[in-house]
Amino acid sequence: MRRKVMKITSESKVGFDNVSLLVDGKRWFPMMGEMHFSRYPKKNWEQELCKMKAGGIDIVSLYVIWIHHEEIQGEFDFTGDRCLRDFLETVKKVGMYSILRIGPWAHGEARNGGFPDWLLEDAREKGYEVRSNAPQYLEHVRNFYSKTYEQAKGYFIKDDGPVIGIQIENEFGHCGGLTGDEGEKHMQILKKMAQEIGFITPIYTATGWGGAVTGGMLPVMGGYCEAPWDQRLTEIEPSGNYIFTRERNDHNIGSDHGLGAGITFDMDKFPFLTAELGGGVQVTHHRRPIATGLDTAAMTMTKIGCGANLLGYYMYHGGTNPKGKLTTLQESRATGYPNDLPEYSYDFNAPLREFGQMEGTYREVRLIASFIHDFGNDLCDMGYVAQPGNPLKPDNLTDLRSSVRYKKKTDVNGREYNTGYLFVNNYQRRYEMALHKDVELTAYAEDGTTKLATFAKRDVADGDFFFYPFNMEIGANALVTIDATPMCIIHDACGKGRDAYVFYTDTEREVSMDVQGDLDGNRIIVLSREEAVHASKVVIDGREHLIISAAEAVTDACGDVNLFFETEQDSGLVFRVYPEIAGELNKFACRKGACDEGEYTTSDAFAMYESNEVYKNTAKVSFELTGNENDVLRYKFSVTNMSPDANEVYAHLDFTGDIGKLIIDGEIATDTFYTGQLWEIGLKRYADSALDAEILITPLTEKDKERMYLQEWPKMIDGKACILKEIRLSTQYSIKIA
Repeated sequence: MRRKVMKITSESKVGFDNVSLLVDGKRWFPMMGEMHFSRYPKKNWEQELCKMKAGGIDIVSLYVIWIHHEEIQGEFDFTGDRCLRDFLETVKKVGMYSILRIGPWAHGEARNGGFPDWLLEDAREKGYEVRSNAPQYLEHVRNFYSKTYEQAKGYFIKDDGPVIGIQIENEFGHCGGLTGDEGEKHMQILKKMAQEIGFITPIYTATGWGGAVTGGMLPVMGGYCEAPWDQRLTEIEPSGNYIFTRERNDHNIGSDHGLGAGITFDMDKFPFLTAELGGGVQVTHHRRPIATGLDTAAMTMTKIGCGANLLGYYMYHGGTNPKGKLTTLQESRATGYPNDLPEYSYDFNAPLREFGQMEGTYREVRLIASFIHDFGNDLCDMGYVAQPGNPLKPDNLTDLRSSVRYKKKTDVNGREYNTGYLFVNNYQRRYEMALHKDVELTAYAEDGTTKLATFAKRDVADGDFFFYPFNMEIGANALVTIDATPMCIIHDACGKGRDAYVFYTDTEREVSMDVQGDLDGNRIIVLSREEAVHASKVVIDGREHLIISAAEAVTDACGDVNLFFETEQDSGLVFRVYPEIAGELNKFACRKGACDEGEYTTSDAFAMYESNEVYKNTAKVSFELTGNENDVLRYKFSVTNMSPDANEVYAHLDFTGDIGKLIIDGEIATDTFYTGQLWEIGLKRYADSALDAEILITPLTEKDKERMYLQEWPKMIDGKACILKEIRLSTQYSIKIA
């Protein structure tokens, strides 16, 4: 039978203990992802939230960025793309939950950290400090909170709405604000104020890293693969987020504001929950690292291996800053902040990017979420166990990194056994790890000598990361130890209540497994890692299926399954699925049936479907250089013949330079800092069938090497790099299959 999804209602009791979140006394390991509604077009909210849900996200976290709503004092704007109420209604419609981060200070790479200019001017004129207990400041905060509450009213979980939690402030006492007892008092004042206004939720959180004060609220942690806010212009030291440790603190978050203070709360009293695992990183003008899907996936797996029981990503969805009434709304050095950000783009190299692109990081996080959804609640009770020889310093690139999470269980005959996972990480971003040849991997108990499980010998190469289960329950009568990574359970895949347990392997050698007991009609399916990354679980006519495809399967708010397929050429689409789908599919024909024989199988057992039609990339693009003023190049950029049936048309710009800007009708629509990646723009945001625009590119020079960090510098000609080399178009279709 299908897994029971954790359903939270107004009758539910939501809370936490020192291990995990709890719903009605049961452990809950959710996935959370950040999306800023005011940085994304309202017309696309529903589709993007459905993509997030399909990617494994249960909880949408979001800032309410003050300057986006009251840029001019007393003139509140919660309309259009800035309408919090409509966004929460959409979150509810698609069946997700939400945590509101109501500030008042947000950071979020917004101008003044989200504070309106008028607030800072008022503080200067009247001689009080913002982020303090000054009555004048608190009165302004009360007004902002009150207006925000008017938007959220009726959408709290007590009202059967989606909002289950509130975050108060952000990085308070670490990136500005008060510290010590005064800081704790301030956080308590803000929480009490929010409650008095009406923000009543079962959970109140506060960021807990870097010495931030929490006011007794539930601390949430973070970790990023790089630090584009770091003021250094060199390759930075290996990140501590790739080692297994009890340490919850990422000392480099917000190091532009103050490096590495300790944790202010008792870790034994609170669960290990994350709210800011970097779904990517937002580049700054002086530091432009490229975060990849593997960077994020290896870091995430490491955090699971360290005992994390909530995975929250910042950002999960990129966006574009709204246009300001008085100024642009990005963080900048001109306002006294440490970094210059793009005026508009907040792409973040997130799992879902600025224009909703679903790329490598999306697939990697979805793969992890698939495991968490089927095994995470049980994982919560498994504590972190340090392993013999595991290095505690990230600059140790030689010793093998490993950890164990396990617990004791009792079988139907009253016999105790240990069940859990061995985690291995040999991935360190931007550094080469030692090769470990022919390693016998062993999971040890707390004493460092008692063996919990031993796996077949294998090589562990640079870049490998994986986890293996031991004594995993399969059905009611079998315990399985296998040197493959668990992905998900396809419930009732084999009929009569029998399930398919899906694993994947990162090696080409034959998988070894030890099965104690009887699989009793349940199946074990082993995929390659490449297949697993492109696989997603969906429900069709009430039954779970696993689809493997180059397209991304997304279930819409009505429950219909759609494949998002992007092509640069005229192309058909093929996908594989298990179990076979009963009945005929819309626009697809079954070319090969599923194989339902045997207890152990691979993707060969999957049915294969092929589209009945060809999907065309009809859009045409042209560009020409029209101006060169002080080495700033101006190009005319035209796109025609975009298909009316297309969900999106993406322009992929190959350029070198410092900054690129898209100009439509004389105004900047979006921009980018050069990193070496293609600049991708979703054109349907701006036009349905044809678009005339301009591209501006400012030059990158040899002197820039003294003031910025790039992972790879482009070739310079006459001391500069500034050219638009090529623009390619791809067309994305959303194809309803069931």
